Amino acid sequence: MANKTTEADAIDGILADWARERPDLDASSIGILGRLMRLGNQVRAVESSYFDEYGLTLASFDVLANLRRSGPPHRKTAGELATSSMLTTGGITFRLDRMEEQNLIERVRTREDRRVVYAQLTAHGKAVIDEAFGKHLEQQRQLLSGLTSSELDQLAMLLKKAEASVVAYDAGVMEAVDQNSETSPVKMQ
Repeated sequence: MANKTTEADAIDGILADWARERPDLDASSIGILGRLMRLGNQVRAVESSYFDEYGLTLASFDVLANLRRSGPPHRKTAGELATSSMLTTGGITFRLDRMEEQNLIERVRTREDRRVVYAQLTAHGKAVIDEAFGKHLEQQRQLLSGLTSSELDQLAMLLKKAEASVVAYDAGVMEAVDQNSETSPVKMQ
């Protein structure tokens, strides 16, 4: 039986098609980014099946995990949650409403500043995320069981480096857009 990593996959087919149709272009980035996108979709599908067992979505799991890893008293403002999960405050607020209905979080205010509202894990929410997170880690270990410890370390390092490259590119693009919008005249209608 052949090793799964040496067998052709759908991305190999796409690369072969582009090599045939546009041999003048280097499409090798599809081999990385295409596989990352496909992998992300497959992982999300697996995760959503066990999040369902707990009445969670990927989004609510993310919020609960965010609160749980913050340490006692396991609370953050909607703005803090949005920053640490890269979501909008509005998106977080909608999630928090649903999670409060499920008794996973409660909203609390401090005596120091009654204007600030925190989302805080309830005892039920803490029990749910503790159980779900343990299963989450076990599932992730199983998903990656085809890699050795050394390969996992190398992959983690390379993905970190790839992310830094994408972030740097995105920052440069955004800077160029900002500079162009500052120098281009705006027409008023």
